[in-house]
Amino acid sequence: MSETPNELAEEFPDFLALMRHLQQIDGHFAQLCRRYEDLNRRIFQAQTRNEPADANLLMDMCKTRMRLKDEICGMLVQPEPEAEAVKLAV
Repeated sequence: MSETPNELAEEFPDFLALMRHLQQIDGHFAQLCRRYEDLNRRIFQAQTRNEPADANLLMDMCKTRMRLKDEICGMLVQPEPEAEAVKLAV
């Protein structure tokens, strides 16, 4: 596991199998996850001062990360019927 906090695996530990499955079959879901993880790393770097960012930019990045997380969560709790079968099988 990475040292970066707020990674999707930490945020949704009960949905790991479903997240892997959706990333394989749903391009939009996979893109959301990539965007979230990239933004999450950038926020972590800015917060730990590895990469400077002004306060407004950091706030905007945090808001965007929250919107991405909300959309990902919505897709996890309301998955496509095919993905639901994977969730039930786990």
